[in-house]
Amino acid sequence: MLPKDKVQNLIDRHFKLENELSSGEIEKKKYAEISKEYSDLNYIIKYAKEYLSYENDINDLNNIINDKSSDMEMKDFARSELEKLKNNHQINEKKIKLFLLPKDIADSKNAIIEIRAGTGGMEASLFAADLYKMYEKVSQKKKWIVELISISKSDAGGLKEIIALIKGKNIYSSLKYESGVHRVQRVPDTETQGRVHTSAATVAVLPEAEDLDIKLDEKDLRIDVFRSSGPGGQSVNTTDSAVRITHLPTGIVVSQQDEKSQIRNKEKGLKILRSRIYDYERQKIDQERSKDRKSKIGTGDRSERIRTYNFPQGRVTDHRINLTLHKLEEFMEGEIFDEIVENLSLQAQSDELNKINS
Repeated sequence: MLPKDKVQNLIDRHFKLENELSSGEIEKKKYAEISKEYSDLNYIIKYAKEYLSYENDINDLNNIINDKSSDMEMKDFARSELEKLKNNHQINEKKIKLFLLPKDIADSKNAIIEIRAGTGGMEASLFAADLYKMYEKVSQKKKWIVELISISKSDAGGLKEIIALIKGKNIYSSLKYESGVHRVQRVPDTETQGRVHTSAATVAVLPEAEDLDIKLDEKDLRIDVFRSSGPGGQSVNTTDSAVRITHLPTGIVVSQQDEKSQIRNKEKGLKILRSRIYDYERQKIDQERSKDRKSKIGTGDRSERIRTYNFPQGRVTDHRINLTLHKLEEFMEGEIFDEIVENLSLQAQSDELNKINS
């Protein structure tokens, strides 16, 4: 059972914010923040009021059922309403509990996605390219903006590594479950005997960190410059435009050489570095909070195999929630991406609720 005072606090807060917004006396800086909180509360307020009126509504219906002067039709109607009321009460309680769960402040941020070819040689690099195309198609459908930060192509036309910034509304909340090892099973173009090969690519999704999130101190950075190199290591630049930035306190290293300008490479490198440090600090806090439990759905363990793409059978399987969809082609076209994300999100919420209830 939810404490009634917690539910009442939601209603009181909603009423207070409503008065503040209608007063016209809020500072411009605070207006957006208060409007967002009010909008969020708008969703839950109906369920909160129903939850608090539950006992009175139950008593009213029981009075009708037990009243000797009530006719049978009225009593049957009251019994039917009583059953609905009990079901709605359970649904309302779950919705309010979910609403009261601690919010991940990173959910509303843009995301930096890093895709790298893993085991499997040339086929792994081709699969890494396919994954990036899939995320591009998802972004197009959702009208997200994709900005390429860094790319390293393989000789076969695939990708050794690609890093991109994806911008829009609540991007990190949509993509955070993509971090991990993605495994592919298919017949490579070069396979003459039709054998299925297994290869993999790793995906890391980081919330984009802003200056306010992570302040970088120059004394904590070691910046090395060198000449950019292309496939096979040959020099493609006559100037030292490539940049390697090492964050000394954490040991995190970022190299950037896509731009011809050293300044631009440094800017891009610092953007990636901020996000990696931000993610590192978040993971450290999460690990401290959950030392004695292994969450079923992790967003940080990038060595965990999370999904298998089986092309001969046309299926995609997410191993964290044991969900298999025989719609691989549609998934790779970005068509049913939300179906898996919604199931992962629901399971993560369920895990959090179980922690509260246990």
